[in-house]
Amino acid sequence: MKSSLIIVSFFLLGTLCGIFHWLPSDITQGNLSFYVLCALMFCVGISVGNSPQTLKNFRTLNPRLAFLPLMTIAGTFAGALVTGAFLPDRSIPECLAIGSGFGYYSLSSIFISEYKGAELGTIALLSNISREIITLLFAPLLVRWFGRLAPIASGGATTMDTTLPVITRYSGQQFVILSIYHGFVVDFSVPFLVTFFCSL
Repeated sequence: MKSSLIIVSFFLLGTLCGIFHWLPSDITQGNLSFYVLCALMFCVGISVGNSPQTLKNFRTLNPRLAFLPLMTIAGTFAGALVTGAFLPDRSIPECLAIGSGFGYYSLSSIFISEYKGAELGTIALLSNISREIITLLFAPLLVRWFGRLAPIASGGATTMDTTLPVITRYSGQQFVILSIYHGFVVDFSVPFLVTFFCSL
């Protein structure tokens, strides 16, 4: 929860900097977001390559549970399609691009801002932060109402890092490997799916 509040605080600070022009124009008008995106992709690569034990642990998964990331992706797309039906100002590909962030707000919002502009990128940022916060706050209720896999599906790409502690606490220690695997697969899909839907 604390990390989400820090992210929201930086977002609000950035908004204020833009409104009141506190930053030099050559920074805001340049390709800063592109370089930030490259740095993020580099960090993602390091985190994946630096976890050989995680890759080994995937072998112990129940084969049926290996499809959970695909179900999370399909469920998110279904929700984005339903939401898009009530948003006449937004196209279906735009709604699917926002949904394709799966809670990975830093990467997806920069991609979407690059392709579709700052407005849609801001919507993606808030949408994906909300997904993480909802998982953090409502994990006990999700387990009670929908079962132990619900917080994992709700967390999307965040289940291998920020939401892992709360998932471990309320779903159980036996779901740690599944949660990490789920986050890894969904996380990996984000840049491909976001750029695909943004290009439509």
